[in-house]
Amino acid sequence: MQSYLLKPGQTSELSRKLALLVLGLFGWKVFYKPLPGPRGVIIVYPHTSNWDFPIGVLGKIAIGQRFRFIAKSSLFEGVTGALFGPFLRAIGGSPVERGVSTGAIGRIAEQMHKADWYWLALAPEGTRSLRPYWRSGFYHIARNANVPLACAYFDFRRKCINLTDYLTLTGDPDTDMAAIAAVYKDVQGCRPALAGPIRLKPDETQGGNQA
Repeated sequence: MQSYLLKPGQTSELSRKLALLVLGLFGWKVFYKPLPGPRGVIIVYPHTSNWDFPIGVLGKIAIGQRFRFIAKSSLFEGVTGALFGPFLRAIGGSPVERGVSTGAIGRIAEQMHKADWYWLALAPEGTRSLRPYWRSGFYHIARNANVPLACAYFDFRRKCINLTDYLTLTGDPDTDMAAIAAVYKDVQGCRPALAGPIRLKPDETQGGNQA
């Protein structure tokens, strides 16, 4: 299988080793299967704790890829933006305005299509709190850009970071969500009670702008 580990956006070997060392000191292991192409969408589930972010950043560095991610725009504005904005952008973050019709999904899909290298990581729950549905943005971005969907997770029970499962979406939400649910069947987040059910809101399966 062809590996894209050394494509543009690679993390330095020293950074990878340091990240693996830090994770190892806390008992964490990283499992990674080479990406199936230069573009795609990564979903990260479950997202139940603030610990997900530092573990995710270390995992991303350890894997050796500069995956992009989007975060709420307030983190890049005002005093918060002045403090954390440069760091977030340096590790691949970019702002998105949530809860309004911005056409973000179409723009992201277009940017992904034009780029030589573009893997975007998203937390489909959209929050650490318990929600009855996932945000549908990840699904529509992957479908619009016609790219693979990667299912990543941080399993706190087994202390492992995993990026080995890649899916090709069929366009049938029920079929695709069942395949996604199968990947996460035995995964446990930091706060299991806050892990939302793996399902999309029915009125968002045909389109939308909730990234």
